[in-house]
Amino acid sequence: MAYKLGLIGYPLGHSISAVIHKAGLESLGIEGNYELLETPPEDLISRIKFLKSNDYNGFNVTIPLKVPIALFLDHVDRIADVSGCANTIKILSDKTFHGYNTDVYGFQKAIPSLIQKDLQGANVSILGTGGASRAAAVGLIELGVKQINFYSRNIINSSNMVNYLRTTFPDVVFKLYQNSSTGELFNSAIIVNTTPIGMKGHSADKMPLGLDVISKLPPGTVIYDVIYNPVRSLLLEKSKEYGLETINGLDMLLHQAAKSQEIWIGKLPDVDKMKIAALENL
Repeated sequence: MAYKLGLIGYPLGHSISAVIHKAGLESLGIEGNYELLETPPEDLISRIKFLKSNDYNGFNVTIPLKVPIALFLDHVDRIADVSGCANTIKILSDKTFHGYNTDVYGFQKAIPSLIQKDLQGANVSILGTGGASRAAAVGLIELGVKQINFYSRNIINSSNMVNYLRTTFPDVVFKLYQNSSTGELFNSAIIVNTTPIGMKGHSADKMPLGLDVISKLPPGTVIYDVIYNPVRSLLLEKSKEYGLETINGLDMLLHQAAKSQEIWIGKLPDVDKMKIAALENL
């Protein structure tokens, strides 16, 4: 059978998902199409009807639809449930929607095993409080961190998410800071940027942290930027200059995409072939 797959979200002009999923399908010898289906929030209901009536097998969800898609799901897996958002939807033959979160898997797979070990019992920080930050938080919690510090533009809007995590994970300490504060940054084993600051076409010449902060971070601090375009954001370039460990967002993107295909098709594609396709298109 030929699989009908796609990505919904808005805007999608920067996305390379179609390229990497095509490479993944080819690595499995599977016939199928993966389409970019731009969907502003106000068009979500009509898009859902379109996907059901046109016999799609599944789709990915990106910003700003990762949280609102929950209203249309008939079933969610444990990770999607605890993270409060789904990014991969499988459409069953009876047209029910089963939601999964592969961002958590992708986030963790991109962290080298030696760094994962160092995160057990650690204090960590996350810049941003959107859908990607939820995935990062759950991924870090599952790796055994003891405290997560969130940095937000709007503390009032972010407090609901943080309170949800406090209730769901009572053994972990959660703190919320204004993004202009340095808070616990200097005590963090890893700092994760989940904001779009530094993204190509958005603010590629900007960083979510100033040089005054980066230059004073202790040696061994890991800077993880979930942005994948550019592959090395300005934040990662400057962090590298100051001798810090860095992780870019491309491997997270690739591993979450591969996991999505495993959910839809039942087989894990060749991530290396997907990476080659990605790098050729960035």
